[in-house]
Amino acid sequence: MRITLYVTNQAMECASPYLRYFFCYGEIVQDFTNQRNALKLRKQRVDTRVDEAKRQIEVIYEDVEDWLKRAEKELEETQNLQDEIDRVKCFKWCPQWGWRYCLSKKLAEKTPIISQLLGTSNFAQVGYRGSYQGIEFITSMDFMDSVSSKSALNQIMEAINAKDVNMIGLYGMPGVGKTTLAKEVGKHVGGKKLFNNVVMFTVSQNPNINEIQDKVADIFGLKFQTKTQEGRAEELWLRLKVEKDIFIIVDNLWKEIKLERFGIPFGVEHEGCKILLTTRHQQVCTKMNCQKEIHLGILSEDEAWVLFRDQAGLEGNSSALNNEAKEVAAQCKGLPLAIVVVARALKGEGLDLNGWKAVNQRFKDSRHLDNEVFGDVLQPLKLSYDYLKKGNNQTTENDIQMCFLLCSLFPEDTEIPIEGLIMCGIGVGLFPNANSIEDKRNEIGMALKKLQKSGLLLEIDGAERIRMHDVVRDFAHWLTSTGENRIMVKDKLKEWPDMVESFECYTAIALWNCSSNIKFPDKVEFSKLKTLFLEGEDWDDLLVVSSTFFEEMKALQVLYLRNVSFSAKGFPSLPNLKTLCCDSCELKNFPSSLTNLEILALFDTEIDEISEELVKLSTLKYLRLSKDQFYEESEMRIHPSLLSRLTSLQELHLQSKITINLLELNSLSCLTALSLRLSTDQFSQEDFVFPKLQMYTIVVNGDFTYESAFRTLKIHDFSSSLSAFSNLFYNVEKLKLENVSGQKNIVPSIGEMGVNELTSLKLQSCDDMEFLTVITRDQGPSVALCNLVELNIRSMVSLKGLCFGLSPTRFLQNLKQVIIKYCQQLQVIFQINELSENVQCQIALLSNLAILNLDLLPNLESIWKLEPSHQEIVSLTRLKVVTISNCDKLKTIFSPCLSQSMLHLQELTISYCDKVEQVIGFVQEEEIIENDYPLCCWPKLEILRIKFCESLKYVCVNTLTLGRESLKYVSIKSCPKLIQVFNTEQNKYGQDILLPGLGSQIRDCSFLEHLIEEAEKVDDIYVSNMKNHYPLFRPKLRSVTIKSCENLKYLCSSTLAQRLPNLNYISIEDCPRLIQVFNMETNKDEFELQNLCWPKLEILRIVNCQILKYVLPNTLLNVPFLQYLEVLNCPQFSCFIVQAPLIKELVLRDVGNSHRLCDIDVPVLNKDCIVVGNHKEVFQVQGEYSFSSIEKLCLANLLELRIIWNDFAQVVTLGNLTTLKLSDCKKLKYIFSPATAPSLLHLMDLFIKGCDELERIILAKDQVSSHHQMRILASNL
Repeated sequence: MRITLYVTNQAMECASPYLRYFFCYGEIVQDFTNQRNALKLRKQRVDTRVDEAKRQIEVIYEDVEDWLKRAEKELEETQNLQDEIDRVKCFKWCPQWGWRYCLSKKLAEKTPIISQLLGTSNFAQVGYRGSYQGIEFITSMDFMDSVSSKSALNQIMEAINAKDVNMIGLYGMPGVGKTTLAKEVGKHVGGKKLFNNVVMFTVSQNPNINEIQDKVADIFGLKFQTKTQEGRAEELWLRLKVEKDIFIIVDNLWKEIKLERFGIPFGVEHEGCKILLTTRHQQVCTKMNCQKEIHLGILSEDEAWVLFRDQAGLEGNSSALNNEAKEVAAQCKGLPLAIVVVARALKGEGLDLNGWKAVNQRFKDSRHLDNEVFGDVLQPLKLSYDYLKKGNNQTTENDIQMCFLLCSLFPEDTEIPIEGLIMCGIGVGLFPNANSIEDKRNEIGMALKKLQKSGLLLEIDGAERIRMHDVVRDFAHWLTSTGENRIMVKDKLKEWPDMVESFECYTAIALWNCSSNIKFPDKVEFSKLKTLFLEGEDWDDLLVVSSTFFEEMKALQVLYLRNVSFSAKGFPSLPNLKTLCCDSCELKNFPSSLTNLEILALFDTEIDEISEELVKLSTLKYLRLSKDQFYEESEMRIHPSLLSRLTSLQELHLQSKITINLLELNSLSCLTALSLRLSTDQFSQEDFVFPKLQMYTIVVNGDFTYESAFRTLKIHDFSSSLSAFSNLFYNVEKLKLENVSGQKNIVPSIGEMGVNELTSLKLQSCDDMEFLTVITRDQGPSVALCNLVELNIRSMVSLKGLCFGLSPTRFLQNLKQVIIKYCQQLQVIFQINELSENVQCQIALLSNLAILNLDLLPNLESIWKLEPSHQEIVSLTRLKVVTISNCDKLKTIFSPCLSQSMLHLQELTISYCDKVEQVIGFVQEEEIIENDYPLCCWPKLEILRIKFCESLKYVCVNTLTLGRESLKYVSIKSCPKLIQVFNTEQNKYGQDILLPGLGSQIRDCSFLEHLIEEAEKVDDIYVSNMKNHYPLFRPKLRSVTIKSCENLKYLCSSTLAQRLPNLNYISIEDCPRLIQVFNMETNKDEFELQNLCWPKLEILRIVNCQILKYVLPNTLLNVPFLQYLEVLNCPQFSCFIVQAPLIKELVLRDVGNSHRLCDIDVPVLNKDCIVVGNHKEVFQVQGEYSFSSIEKLCLANLLELRIIWNDFAQVVTLGNLTTLKLSDCKKLKYIFSPATAPSLLHLMDLFIKGCDELERIILAKDQVSSHHQMRILASNL
């Protein structure tokens, strides 16, 4: 009976889950559906947070990205189950029990997985602010490798590496290239990883401490909690103290400063902080206590000529013309700035011999400029300034020069906004022959380009700003210091200037960072003043100006105010004012009586409302209203029907939350440019259509980013018709659609004419879109998207392909970047199987593609699908970076034909592509054999990464090679079927195929048989989980990591071991058949082996090698800089001897039963040695300070160990020893001798276990208790 009951219970227990699949089907389905829906919603929430983090330039945590990928994969895999549930519901009246049972079982297995994902999705944060490399160090193209600059660079680098130097001074005359050299130093330091952080900021004559603090804080991700300079300095000080090492470049220092005021610790406060400062004056270096002062001299005559010749575009041959040009170059006195400015000014002028003679004579006739500092610079700058008029009419000449002088009004070293220059330029009447604002914008833009080409302005990253070199700015101020049209520029004004001299001669005045304590006069008579810039130093403490202050400025044309509180009551007396810009101001009365005002811009300016008074500004052509979208609290109000009455308006930029009636725009017949931030509610008028515009930035339901140089349209969360935008689609340049429904394609649904001005297209979560273009022989344009440069597609659940029907002409010719992610139905990316019959490809398709990134495309079967007849019209000549991830059905990446065209590929990454068998898929083997030479693909490939590709067998087959001399790094992980990475056998002509600069990392590739044959300059090797290992050791090898190589018997021969002088790191782990680390069967020269030395080896690890007997049998290993030695779990290990006087950490555990010491000549043992193995002694001591550097010692399961330090004849000093761990050393008698014990001042951790015969910690002397001595001597224990 008991047996029956037992069997029954066991049967019920086993059958219970299976019965549940039958009888709890509904419950299982409901549970699965709820969990899946919850996961879908949770993923959407995490996606939203990730997108927001990316917009804030945050680095996404790896676990968040991994969770999103797993969630996406799980949702895709369970979609089929959801479809089956729906089908079962359809046949509910006739259930198929077997089908329901199988489905129920699958659902029950999937539900816990989904639950587990939900349980790990509560991320407190999804990203973090990374430490960003300053833009200064990304490139330094202007650096000239002269004798002076090379000498200075070498001295700076030596000082950086010197331990006793924490401040370096670089000085030299203006224009000599100090800033350029400092940037080059930053580039060197960052590239060589000498410091974790490199920071550069400019101080100038009047440093803006707040801006400098903000810049440094941004780099380190610090958000200030205090507002005062002192409080911010303290926060920054504490933040920088956390960093281990920092390199700071302080550029353009004019006088001694206290870096503590900025919050920068150095010297004894932060020994890891080093500072390089640049200055014009050596005494500044001395006053700043620079330990190293370095002078940057001018160029030699030959160097100056080479630079001048290159910048002026002259030929290198000797001629009479070049002789004249050399004399002109010599007038620049070897100053790089002057040389570049003059040469660029003359470049393209087409000067003949007489022309160069005239230029040379002008230099000689110029009066001597009596200026100690700038004399040698001003003369060539004056020549360049004068040459602005060449090739232009008189009006244009004056306009370009005036544009240059306008730039000089801005603060030193600031980035000048081009849009601000345009508003000021229009106000002072530049380019009067240009009728519209857009025409004037273009003219001013061309003038700035000319100034940049002339070297008078500096280009910076991005198209929205420019910068003026401080020397050029000083020249502009010198140029306007005399004569009728004078300019005054002052910074850090603490009181109103003394009116002793007449101010009537000034036509432009700029007063920056004025103290709020200044008492402005009620009236000032500036009768000739046309331009006034006035800025308070603090937005939180506005500069107060009386309403009558501006009354006597009758000629004023441009007024720019920042951080100012003022009233416009005095404005009626300003009849000539054309431009009024207020930034972060408080405007108490709206200016309604400015009858000639053309430009009105209010940035973050407090004003009650835009009232009816605005209509009185009948000449207004440009209106800009904006608030910082991150801080604005309420919408700015505009009276209804107000905008429609501004009939002269040409440009309207409303970048804040402003509610307007869009139909009013139709009344603005002159409107050419528009910026709007709108919501869906504002599109209630069905008949509204945007007018045709030349320039616009329109954002619907999104954050506003103004881009003046583009026609931009961004639409988010929009389900209505897009007909309102129909006039914009014909010339839109940047288009982003996110969560826009109802659109099945771009062409012809959105752009019937082909959207051929479009350069950037971003699509996300547009669930109804199936293709970008749908073109048949009877319908749709033959040319579409022909200027598209950037294509970014994400989370498009219905997208089936890029083109349906015919591929439009020139669609793929200009494309440079393609990013496609999370598109479940996409099967082919580039399907060029049907082209229009009249297509004429003057440029090969895809020939401009540089970046390709594909991720999470579960049904992607092919990236490229070409008809044989079309292969010649497709080329990947400019492709540089390819990243392919999570494409489960993809079997090959490139065809042989395409791979041959990829001459510039630099980086290839393939991951989580389970079906990929070959990177390059050869259809027939004859394709390779027919070639006379090896197929040398991708000659510029530098980086190859492949991981988690379960089916991958080959990276390159036969004699196909990748990278050759350019290949620097290979990383292959978890590719269990991989057989071969490279085949570098000699080709049929006997040519060796070498990879001279390779570093590699191989892991979890159990079938890998062939890695590479030759690599002369290999830096690093990492090999893991390989069935067979093909050795790769060459003289420049620095790092070797071998892990889980089951058939590996040795690394290389002992002969080769002697030829590895650069070895720095060796790690061998989990190699069950390893017998010798270095095989000495082929080497019989024992003398050479006994003198084996690796002078740079610092780390040696050998772990879990079960039959390893020898590292180098009968050999003493000399490693003078070895700091870490670890041998663990090597039960067959035989002892060997190491000379390592600087050893810091030694770990020996389970290292064999053989206690026979290696057969070494006695004279060799007259030095300090370490016996590595299960021997009675560990340290052979010969000197008083032997092994004094050791900090940590761990010995375990050494059954023969009796003595650690054999130091009776010598005193061993262990002043740095902090940790000593001993376990299962059964025969150990004592640990320290009485002579050694006094040095144990820093011993903190002493662990002893299983040492059965241990009698004393310190060997007794004169019967003194060892415990008593330990309490006294090891005070930190």
